[in-house]
Amino acid sequence: MVEPASPLTGPTVPAAGPRLAPATFRHDPAAREYRRRRVRRWDALARLLDNWQTWGGAYHARVREVYRFLVPPGQRVLEIGCGRGDLLAAVRPAFGVGVDFSTEMVSRAARRHPHLRFVHADAHELNLDETFDVVILSDLLNDVWDVQTVLTQAARVCTPRTRVIINSYSRLWEAPLSWTERLGLAKPTLRQNWLTLHDLRNLLHLADFEVLRTWPEVLLPLRIPLLAALCNRGLVRFWPFRWLALTNFIVARPRPRSTDPPEAPRVSVVVPARNEAGNIPAIMARTPELGAGTELIFVEGGSTDDTYAAIERAVRDNPQRRCRLLRQSGRGKGDAVRTGFAAASGDVLMILDADLTVAPEDLPLFVAALVSGKGEFINGVRLVYPMEARAMRFFNLLGNKFFSWAFTTVLGQPVRDTLCGTKVLWKRDYETIAANRGYFGDFDPFGDFDLLFGAAKLNLKIVDLPVRYRERTYGETNIDRWTHGGLLLRMVLFAARRLKFV
Repeated sequence: MVEPASPLTGPTVPAAGPRLAPATFRHDPAAREYRRRRVRRWDALARLLDNWQTWGGAYHARVREVYRFLVPPGQRVLEIGCGRGDLLAAVRPAFGVGVDFSTEMVSRAARRHPHLRFVHADAHELNLDETFDVVILSDLLNDVWDVQTVLTQAARVCTPRTRVIINSYSRLWEAPLSWTERLGLAKPTLRQNWLTLHDLRNLLHLADFEVLRTWPEVLLPLRIPLLAALCNRGLVRFWPFRWLALTNFIVARPRPRSTDPPEAPRVSVVVPARNEAGNIPAIMARTPELGAGTELIFVEGGSTDDTYAAIERAVRDNPQRRCRLLRQSGRGKGDAVRTGFAAASGDVLMILDADLTVAPEDLPLFVAALVSGKGEFINGVRLVYPMEARAMRFFNLLGNKFFSWAFTTVLGQPVRDTLCGTKVLWKRDYETIAANRGYFGDFDPFGDFDLLFGAAKLNLKIVDLPVRYRERTYGETNIDRWTHGGLLLRMVLFAARRLKFV
């Protein structure tokens, strides 16, 4: 039924023969026999597939659909164990390389997808002089001799920003798949590695990868109209059905390494300001110089007090600071954030709320977490340390806790506080989020969720950074707990449809 990908790696011309992996294959007779049998099987299967279709087609179609969601078009993509190359072609790479140890598979892949590059090689020994944005190992690790070696080899073609995406059969399906083979409903397979999620996490750890998220897919691997969609997009997300899924997906990244101190980035701090005149002098005085220099971008949004004039005075009185003042054309904090980010020239983009409930003195912690590689999207959290007495009203606190649980469930990464205004990311990542904003639409008045949704869609590493939440010393909040609470609930449901039930 389901077709594990064959373990391979390399460019379009088949080599004289795939080179064997380091010590394992060269010196272990059992490993050499294991590989020989699998090459023979995959070569035979490639010839058989020219005229034979099985009911596993529904499974592979769903897997391709999931990968198309996970991999933005136009990336540099490597698939190890590419088979006939259909999955690699489905993610629409700008530069795509497929590797397989079956000469028959590689030759068919090259004919089916001439715009891609295919290499005849073994997954245990990659010899590619390229790096990739995405490395795919689809139904591969069940079929290789040494999973840790394959993952270590994959790490050689990764940059610090590469995403490794794996899907691997759930161990619970070992017996059912064996029965389908005996009934002649699926292609016979050789003995597999039936790996649990714990096994895979541990092996990725040993190969110096960090797991970002895991989730189950494919509850019903059959083409049954309506029922298949209900099972594979809906029920598989919930207990107890999630434990019955056929395959588990994992997204990982290379673990950040402590090397020489990174080059200090230029930092743009965007300050949305509406009716915050009394806070402007303190923002100017207390915001530290960050990295290679701080650019302060004030975005004034239709204030009824003299906020705009207060910013003008502060900029005039502090010629040593690099500042810009923009007048917001739209409405809402989200529009102000997008206006500021569009004008920013820094390598790092930050948001600082003008109410000063998060102290500007905390901003260096956010930059350090981002630059060190501990995270790629740093999200402030107000719910760890004790708050000042009137910093957050009781129902607001309850709402924040509910929405943190809801968004953690939807985004697949822990997000303890969704509405803390201080969020930090690299400008290059924001530009990718902005370019793909149409996927979610433009109805976020806060700006927080536009960024969180986009970061989750790109599989960025989201890290919570605790801060102390202060009382306002000037003005009143622009948040209406009930109106905006209802809007947040709509956004949770929308995000679930666009991120979780796909």
